[in-house]
Amino acid sequence: MDMTKQTLTLLLAATLSACTPNAQPRGGGQQWTERQMPAPAEPPAPPPVRAERLDPTHVTAAQRELDAALASPDPVLKCNALEVLQTTAGAGGRATFVAALRSPDAPARFAAAMAIGQLRLHDSADELRRIINDPDPLVGVAVRFALHRLGDTRYSKDLQATAADPSRDVRGATAVALGMLGEPTATRVLRPMLRDAEPGVRLQAAEALWRLGQEDGMVTLIAGATSAYADLQCVSLLGLAAPRDRRVLGHVQSALIAPHVESQLVAARAAGMLGSDMGFAIAAAATKSKDPRQRFLAALALGAIGRTDAQSMLAELLKDRDNPPVRLAAAQAILQLQSPGAAASGN
Repeated sequence: MDMTKQTLTLLLAATLSACTPNAQPRGGGQQWTERQMPAPAEPPAPPPVRAERLDPTHVTAAQRELDAALASPDPVLKCNALEVLQTTAGAGGRATFVAALRSPDAPARFAAAMAIGQLRLHDSADELRRIINDPDPLVGVAVRFALHRLGDTRYSKDLQATAADPSRDVRGATAVALGMLGEPTATRVLRPMLRDAEPGVRLQAAEALWRLGQEDGMVTLIAGATSAYADLQCVSLLGLAAPRDRRVLGHVQSALIAPHVESQLVAARAAGMLGSDMGFAIAAAATKSKDPRQRFLAALALGAIGRTDAQSMLAELLKDRDNPPVRLAAAQAILQLQSPGAAASGN
């Protein structure tokens, strides 16, 4: 899917959703040194959990922010809002997803098709077939993924061709889709992608293999999680956590003392996906950061961790006047707190 990737250009490429095709990790490019800090000896311990009833006014404000993002003229923000809707509303968002398949914006069509497939909304298959020849190749990958999930496998073989597409974004989206399909035979297509020229594609293929239970994918991601490049490290951490296999928790938690704040925040999110709140203090502190990227990542991490005593911090991020992506991330987190199962299965 990351998948596939958030201009949330304010944001780290590694944190972006599958919607923004050009948000690939840079890898061999310039290392991020401007945010590098002395690494702490160990992460700050999370404070004791304070069980709090979720304030319904926060939930209402979060839903209002999600609705605004769904109506946004910004195609990337709308794409991400569709992903949030999938995570928080599930099949209840069907009408919105079907409508988005007819959007003039390819990112919205992509996100809608992925959501329909992941949620297995069988009564939407005809709408998907209507755009089987969509001019955007990324949308084409998503449609084929969705139809396969709905039982129509006539077009699935096309993913073998898109795995070798000249576009790195199409290859990466194909790798993500193959991993999410859960078909063991996809390993024949994915393993050669571990040698792709693009580091981002290699990591997406590794995540897909790990989702399919293949430990060579896990090994590749563990190596990536120690990369000197923060963007590759972040992608690797989220890929490790994606299958929710707690065997990798130690590798994820080791990045809580990474030299980049962004890597620490993504590690906090990944640890939350694995049921650990060890990154809570790091995320809580970053909600006050002057950097919108860090506030965005902090909100995602707090949503994944799922502690209701984060709600006051997230409510403040909902008021982040100049940064719609930060507000949307905060809205997603609050809605995840409302439905803890969404945090376990969400982005």
